[in-house]
Amino acid sequence: MKDTYKHKGLRKRLIETLIEKGIEDEKVLQAMLHVPRHLFFEKEFEDFSYEDKAYPIADGQTISQPYTVAAQTSLLETRPGIKVLEIGTGSGYQAAVLAQLKVKLYSVERKKSLHQKAQHLLNELGYQVNLLYGDGSQGWFNHAPYDRILVTAGAPEIPQAFVDQLKPGGLLIIPVGDQENQRMIRAIKQADSSLIMEDHGAFRFVPLIGNDGW
Repeated sequence: MKDTYKHKGLRKRLIETLIEKGIEDEKVLQAMLHVPRHLFFEKEFEDFSYEDKAYPIADGQTISQPYTVAAQTSLLETRPGIKVLEIGTGSGYQAAVLAQLKVKLYSVERKKSLHQKAQHLLNELGYQVNLLYGDGSQGWFNHAPYDRILVTAGAPEIPQAFVDQLKPGGLLIIPVGDQENQRMIRAIKQADSSLIMEDHGAFRFVPLIGNDGW
């Protein structure tokens, strides 16, 4: 669990790369500067942990490209204390970034091995995150409603469960499309439960698997 001066220097360089690519949210950049991304990697890929690329983790999943994490997190418009639901804990890296931003985080993962590994690592790092092993496409009804919902897997359409579990005025960030390519959608829930949609460009995620996914 070492975080050396070398790691910190590589993180600083990564943040500079994200700024060059157009990430402007200072809170998000500072959060990512403090999260030791190399600890969320499989050992054989650890040397690549501060490149702006996605890499494999266990069970055929990936740890998202830092630019993607920064872009999605910026779209969330977080502030300390708000309630955020993350769909797809994966390695736990995105959860750590959100925890660094001091939100009240709930995160769901359908792969038991990933859930257990992320739970152990996040606890070791001192991040306060509520984790659930289950079908993320169903959300996490017990703690709804949420101020924000962030989905880290590509969905064929927006599951109704996410709309139902989002507060009026809340934001849902979700990649929507086919299993190869998606558009990053930010949906704003209105008082009548309708959604105002914003398209924030093309991205590529692993598929959202579950009853309301693929």
